Amino acid sequence: MAKNIFRKELKDLKPYIPGKPVEKVMEEYGLTEVVKLASNENPLGPSKLAIEAIINEAPRVNIYPDPSVEIVKEKLMQKHGFPREQIVVGNGGEEIIKMIAMTFINEGDEAVMQDPTFSLYDITISHMGGVSKKIPLVDFETDLDAMIDAINEKTKLVYLCNPNNPIGNIVSKDKLDNFVDKIPEDVVLVLDEAYFEYASRNIEYPDGLEVLKRRPNTIVLRTFAKIAGLAGLRIGYAFSSEEIITEMAKTKGVFNVNRIAQVAAAAAMGDDEHIKNTVDLNYESIGYMVDYFESKGLRYVKTSANFIFADLGIDSKQTFVDLQKKGMIMRPGFIWGYETWARISSGSMEDTKKFMTALDEIIG
Repeated sequence: MAKNIFRKELKDLKPYIPGKPVEKVMEEYGLTEVVKLASNENPLGPSKLAIEAIINEAPRVNIYPDPSVEIVKEKLMQKHGFPREQIVVGNGGEEIIKMIAMTFINEGDEAVMQDPTFSLYDITISHMGGVSKKIPLVDFETDLDAMIDAINEKTKLVYLCNPNNPIGNIVSKDKLDNFVDKIPEDVVLVLDEAYFEYASRNIEYPDGLEVLKRRPNTIVLRTFAKIAGLAGLRIGYAFSSEEIITEMAKTKGVFNVNRIAQVAAAAAMGDDEHIKNTVDLNYESIGYMVDYFESKGLRYVKTSANFIFADLGIDSKQTFVDLQKKGMIMRPGFIWGYETWARISSGSMEDTKKFMTALDEIIG
């Protein structure tokens, strides 16, 4: 028998399941138009400033990008007040999540996280031979006490996705402060704030950077994919202590962030109007969906993100297929063990109304 040439952790590793591409649905069902409210993308697209920067930079893509991503770090320094030594920029938040696991996890090390939450935490921990301790939600709320109880001498990382994906609700400032105080100093807290700009409209939402200021063993992860509309360019960033950032940087690719992504992200940070309009549209779209769910007596979780988790009262796997036939894409809840629930992203008002009309035809 031939020897096994693959890393042993791959045997049981479950890959991340992305949202279904628009092109695939159009081809599969012979459609000419598809509304995708599945991947938490920005319906306004990128800012005009970002598009202009992309066009201007295009003739220089024959040149390797700046490996230190200084143009983005400089803007982040100005905006948040942290020095460049405390910032790392990655090829999307996905790369940074991988970097975190590669930096801290040895075989047998443990990481504590919500369940369900963003599955890449578990995937990257498992890939490094670590063990994910998944703490079930209680009535869709994060069980912070159970997460603390799960910490032991093997625990290296505690992940807190806030707002939590796929649920959309938050851990409030008071609860987070109490939670942080109970985490041992030698355990690294990872605060994933991918939906920070949306959640900041909620007065109870905490700013992870304030936690970092008093707790150096903290990593705060954010992204340009959602609020800046740069999901297709893949660029995210994280703040931490200088010591942690120095070690994390050893795990990244040399030219990990391409030239186009760098200039687009730097330009996007200067477009406050685009950011405001994006958040405004998000809550208008979510509000329209909430009105529908309430009119039908359907349960939903109050969200502070750019998506909403709702109980459609019917099998989500079949609803996923039925909606695609109508040119609509969402994320079915069975993926996370919620058989009748769905995660629906916000969209333009036109797309939101089209989606809810199609959903109503199925629900009846």
